[in-house]
Amino acid sequence: MALPPDASRASAPPSLFRAFATVGGYTMLSRITGLLRETLMATFLGAGAVADAFFIAFQFPNLFRSLFAEGAFSASFVPLFAQTLERDGKAKAKAFADQAFAVLTVVLIIFCAVVILFMPQVLRVLAAGFDKIPGQLERTTELARIMFPYLLFISLTSLQSGVLNALGRFAVPAAAPVLLNLVFIAALLVGVGAGGDRAVFLAWGVLLSGLVQLVWLAIDCRRVGMRFALVRPRLTPEVKLLLMRILPMAFGAGIYQFNVMANKSIATLVGPGAVSWITYADRINLLPVGIFGTAIGVALLPLLARHIQAGDAAAALHDQNRAIEISLLLTVPAAAGIAMLAGPITASLFEYGAFTPHDREMVAAALLAFSLGLPAYVLNKALTPGFFGRHDTKTPVIASSIALVFNIAINIALMKPMGHVGIALGTTVSAWINAGLLTVILHRRGHLVADARLTRRLPRIIAASLVMMGVLWAGTLATASMLGPVFGTETGRAAPVALRLVTLAVLIGAGGLVYGACAFLFGAAQRSDLALLRRRPKTAPPPEA
Repeated sequence: MALPPDASRASAPPSLFRAFATVGGYTMLSRITGLLRETLMATFLGAGAVADAFFIAFQFPNLFRSLFAEGAFSASFVPLFAQTLERDGKAKAKAFADQAFAVLTVVLIIFCAVVILFMPQVLRVLAAGFDKIPGQLERTTELARIMFPYLLFISLTSLQSGVLNALGRFAVPAAAPVLLNLVFIAALLVGVGAGGDRAVFLAWGVLLSGLVQLVWLAIDCRRVGMRFALVRPRLTPEVKLLLMRILPMAFGAGIYQFNVMANKSIATLVGPGAVSWITYADRINLLPVGIFGTAIGVALLPLLARHIQAGDAAAALHDQNRAIEISLLLTVPAAAGIAMLAGPITASLFEYGAFTPHDREMVAAALLAFSLGLPAYVLNKALTPGFFGRHDTKTPVIASSIALVFNIAINIALMKPMGHVGIALGTTVSAWINAGLLTVILHRRGHLVADARLTRRLPRIIAASLVMMGVLWAGTLATASMLGPVFGTETGRAAPVALRLVTLAVLIGAGGLVYGACAFLFGAAQRSDLALLRRRPKTAPPPEA
């Protein structure tokens, strides 16, 4: 069935660079509002037992959301939907989406009901350390039961996102997480104003945000003629194939969330505050991971799937190289900058109200450890579509399993001598192991061969980042000499908020300008790259000389 003109235009694949820019821009807005959310939480909840309980309770539905919604379901559904759309037309693709929606709804309702019923037993396994704190397990159970149905709403939202992404529409799905943060912030402020249990207000805000995101994407699906119809759930051959791929993909695509959950579970054994310290540090690290990694992964998967279905191996290889190049161009300097400014960043974002100087020191130490793995986190997002786009679900599972085992082993080994910092280091090492395994396997299969442009630019990216690190080091010394301890001492509070924010902005701005100038000067980037954000090439451009 031929697509009507409007549908053809909607499904025409944008260039990787343009799709990346669209998703990245909205994801940046999401991460900025997310940081505001975390700042308010640090101010009103601090980093003690109450915050620990909320973070564990929120991480639990978040884990399954990442595995079965944004991770496995999206990675399984998008290639199949794109294949059906390309081969059989929009009507068949919509029928497949309707059946997937119906089956997913039934499965998730049953799953949520079972988990909510047995929540105390589940949390005794995932947060064993809470048993030692009076009332902590009961508080966490209450919060988790309120929030867990969020999984149903966000999973259905993810399915709608997959449909829109396959049709070349990235903006509305990428903007949806902003709604989560806005509802979250509103719930916290209402709780503060009402003088009630702030963690409970936050839990209800999480649940409401899932419903809001579901409605938001449903409106755009209807706009493009993909409104989901209420049909009787049936295990059609396409749905069976989808379900067969979800479980292995859940593990392969969700290694980061598995690591995060393992980190927090082990952190409950360290002592009060450890879960919060790791969570706040991870939130800062997630800013570049979320912006770059999410954008690259979301934009690359449907493009690779279409190139592979069309038999255009050269275009698929080109997009894979460019995804890696973009990842390193952005994350290597980001990792270097976060490592150099871990203390100032933490002080500027979180040191207000209930958040103490000791909390700042603990979060900054964990952030430094997390930042060392930042490029690997994003590379994993760029490499896994190379498998999923070819319907390979087993290989990422094997690589992720190996990395997860290393993560848990290192966490346990370092937990006693290094506390929560050892847990962060375990995550970093496991991320690099995972990225290394995926790279080697793709290369051996001929699906990843570094082209001249990538090999030429990589050392220049590193050189530009090293220059930036030197500038940031000199800048922090000059700041301390001229202005004193703007970002606080081990026991003393940081300077007034305006001074620390302005100082941090100057340091980040100087570092960014130096890196950008060096990147162009050294040849790590070129002005012609910017044009790729505005055009839609039908074929891969010629290799760089």
